[in-house]
Amino acid sequence: MSSILTNNSAMTALQTLKGINSDLAKTQSEISTGKSVANAKDNAAIWSVSKVMESDVKGFKAISESLSLGESTVAVARQGAETVTDLLTQMKGKIVAAQEENVDRSKIQTDIDQLTKQIGSVVDAAQFNGLNLINGSSNDSVNVLSSLDRDSSGNVARNEIEVGRQNLSVTTGTTPTSFGGTALGSNADAALRISDGGGTGDAAVAIATAGDSTIDGTNDESVAGGGSQTITIGQVADGDSYQIDIGGLAINTADGSTATGERRFQYVAGANDGTGDVANNLAKQMNSFFEAATDASAAYSATVQNGNEIVIENGNGANDAINVGVGAMAGGTPGSSASSGGLGDLQNIDVTTNSGATGALTNIEGLIDKSVDAAAAFGSAEGRISTQSDFVSKLTDSLNSGIGSLVDANMEETSARLQALQVQQQLGTQSLSIANQAPQSILSLFR
Repeated sequence: MSSILTNNSAMTALQTLKGINSDLAKTQSEISTGKSVANAKDNAAIWSVSKVMESDVKGFKAISESLSLGESTVAVARQGAETVTDLLTQMKGKIVAAQEENVDRSKIQTDIDQLTKQIGSVVDAAQFNGLNLINGSSNDSVNVLSSLDRDSSGNVARNEIEVGRQNLSVTTGTTPTSFGGTALGSNADAALRISDGGGTGDAAVAIATAGDSTIDGTNDESVAGGGSQTITIGQVADGDSYQIDIGGLAINTADGSTATGERRFQYVAGANDGTGDVANNLAKQMNSFFEAATDASAAYSATVQNGNEIVIENGNGANDAINVGVGAMAGGTPGSSASSGGLGDLQNIDVTTNSGATGALTNIEGLIDKSVDAAAAFGSAEGRISTQSDFVSKLTDSLNSGIGSLVDANMEETSARLQALQVQQQLGTQSLSIANQAPQSILSLFR
């Protein structure tokens, strides 16, 4: 049936053309925006996922900047700690030189004082954007934002890399070690604290005045070449002061020869020290001195056995005996340790005397260990921050790629579809034109 009121063919052609035009408009939008999902209307689920991921990408870009700032800050601190280590190593060389006989210790002390000032300058200058991690200004760790972690429920938690501060300040208040000032009642009281086993002399000397010699021909032991002497650490209390004197040592001189001399080794016990702590510290002092200032052929050594016994070996010739004396006092001050006082103990180093030079040799080892540990800690933190920074960069690229796979248009496919839709549009327009002309054929029925 033909009708001039209802043209079904035209309506069908019109709907087809509308569909083609709609698809063509969408395709042109994809080409102009580069996205197959440009807004929530295109695909609400995919659009919402992409927007969450885009927000994460923005967050990780900010994290990358935070990591860069943190890495630079830690790198400055590490460089500062490494420089301090180098300066302390130079200072150790000066202190070792002060162990020898016939050297100008006052000039060596001047060099040490200048190195101490230089260390202070390095520590004060090791800051980045006003933050100094090695000057002891604070004990609080520095947290570097490293990640934003999203769980399956959409909850976001921050992750941080903790960087501990290291105190390398040379001005940190320290208490110098002070050998005991209270004489014990008798040699027997001294022997309760430190004993050389008796023999030809008394077991120990109750020193009346700090620095009194324990080698007087009566209260000391003679150790022949190839022989040894065992010293036992007994009673330990806070402030107890222990002394070992060794005479007859072949000590190096500045001209390369050796001279016979005496050296004193002292230790003041702290509240947390035990017999092993006292024995190990005294043995460390002796070995440091033997290595730095005595002829290698003498082969002196000190070892700790059974936890509280120090065995002193005389590896020198059979006719080169040494004398060993021990003594004790009470009422000493242990002083600050490197761990609690930074490098402040540098202020107490004085190599102008034998005892000061010996103590400085032990102190510098502890200070070097502290600066090395600080540099290592910063190096580890810097390495972790660098690794995290690389990961965040790669993660950001992966997220961008994932977002692109969700919302980006396939341009090859879109181009082909555009060509097809343009042809379809032309055909649809032609079809609608033909359908619109159909009612005119009815006029021929009325002629």
